[in-house]
Amino acid sequence: MSAVAANKPDVSIDEDSLQSVGTLLSDSDSVQLRIKEEWSESRDQSLPSAENDKPVTDGEGSTHSAEGPERKRKKGPAPKMLGNEKCSVCGDKASGFHYNVLSCEGCKGFFRRSVIKNAHYSCKNGGKCEMDMAMRRKCQECRLNKCREAGMREQCVLSEEQIRSKKVRKQEEDVVRASVVTINPCVLSQEVLQLTPQQEEMIQQLVSAQQQCNKRSFSDQPKVTPWPLATDPNSREARQQRFAHFTELAIISVQEIVDFAKQVPGFLQLSREDQIALLKASTIEIMLLETARRYNHETECITFLKDFTYSKDDFHRAGLQVEFINPIFEFSKGMRQMQLDDAEYALLIAINIFSADRPNVQNHQLVENLQQPYVEALHSYTRIKRPQDHLMFPRMLMKLVSLRTLSSVHSEQVFALRLQDKKLPPLLSEIWDVHE
Repeated sequence: MSAVAANKPDVSIDEDSLQSVGTLLSDSDSVQLRIKEEWSESRDQSLPSAENDKPVTDGEGSTHSAEGPERKRKKGPAPKMLGNEKCSVCGDKASGFHYNVLSCEGCKGFFRRSVIKNAHYSCKNGGKCEMDMAMRRKCQECRLNKCREAGMREQCVLSEEQIRSKKVRKQEEDVVRASVVTINPCVLSQEVLQLTPQQEEMIQQLVSAQQQCNKRSFSDQPKVTPWPLATDPNSREARQQRFAHFTELAIISVQEIVDFAKQVPGFLQLSREDQIALLKASTIEIMLLETARRYNHETECITFLKDFTYSKDDFHRAGLQVEFINPIFEFSKGMRQMQLDDAEYALLIAINIFSADRPNVQNHQLVENLQQPYVEALHSYTRIKRPQDHLMFPRMLMKLVSLRTLSSVHSEQVFALRLQDKKLPPLLSEIWDVHE
């Protein structure tokens, strides 16, 4: 589908008031915002590592406490094995420490099944069987008694639901550990029943801010240079007009992002220098998120503002490279398949803004602190909205990783435009650090 700006006056956007990010920021009300993103080693310090998170015993029935659920025991790795240890229950070769006892896989599984089923066995010999590898299959009562005598603890056995939840949390933590956001591990382990009043207010404020910014952008639509309808689409004039059309849409998008940021609770707590640093680094990633939001999987087109619709070919005709266009559409398609709503997009954008690892950020700790409530709100919201899909939250965070890659590709695209002598407007040159 070809993009056509129908019945639009041939008037370009006036950039006099859009010369710098600072100019956009200075025209603000007193509101606040938050962001964060940890792309550094600090995320490994706040999340439990795979090694340090091991309980004393291992296996799917690993325990977090050998003294019971109310008395926590200092965690540490199980003693190292030499390879010739015997099971404390039946004398078979031990595979490790299970339920606090050195035992084999067979006795480990037997004890777990017995506890979960609350099984009651009966010994034909009055409970006097001598337990060994042969007898373990013949007398279940004596085998269970021997497990308990050896020190296996019933409170160490996890239920099927606990095992499933533990595996899900582990998957979440693995994905989060590889993402760009630092998360308190308590956030992943807590059960979410409902949003707090503060979270509900935060989400409502973000969604409302986005809607207001979108309305202001719609009012700028008539100012955009029309998409050319020339008989010769390859003429120099047509190419320049398409490029101007796209850059003016980008200017509107940047202005919308800055307007939104000023309304994000916490943003105006930051110094002016940090506000500018965060916006300059995050703007292209937020633009890509908004692009994905407007992707139509049926037509494989992207719609900006109200009725500017573009295919891959239109992007190419505007002067963009295939190496940049294809990843944009692939990312947009993947985001669309996740079926995020307005609240999830707004929270993702807020999280993206507060990225403490951005260049030239001075107060990293404040940026991280500002981001955390948005991360927690997104986690709670997704768990409530999709109670059966525990991996949606980490998948969203991994999209922020993908945005980092796309941002790098965009930098290469900007460099390619300079080689083609395509001059960007001052605002875009500044925000994308294009030095003429």
